[in-house]
Amino acid sequence: MIQESPITDIAQIIQLAVAPVFLLSGIGAMLAVMTNRLGRIVDRARRVEGEAAEKALDPTAPDSELKRLSRRAKLIGLSIGLCTVTALLISAVIAILFLGAFLTFDAAVLVALIFIAAMLAFIAALIFFLREVMLATAGLRFRRR
Repeated sequence: MIQESPITDIAQIIQLAVAPVFLLSGIGAMLAVMTNRLGRIVDRARRVEGEAAEKALDPTAPDSELKRLSRRAKLIGLSIGLCTVTALLISAVIAILFLGAFLTFDAAVLVALIFIAAMLAFIAALIFFLREVMLATAGLRFRRR
């Protein structure tokens, strides 16, 4: 029987870690989209507040839009937080894969549990993101030309 070398073991661990690394890049792309949306929400809120101050309107006039923007910001903030937790958990999976191999302990159950937790956090993040998108599109008004 041929014994595997440490290099072969490391190569196998790297092969196992490739899928979570690709998942991390996808989560990073989602975080970029979400932070962009948050920036646009903040910019819109500042604009609405500025327009109300300039026109010396009734200060309660833009309240409904500002409340909707605030709700959207909270939803996207939750989504960003959960995506960040997902990325941290996936990173932990990768680290545990390597630690399990080098310290020679069975990390299968721990890796599976952390990966499941990461997927649950990601599902929740996507639900909050979907809710924010639905709230944004519900507030759209198109003018007839």
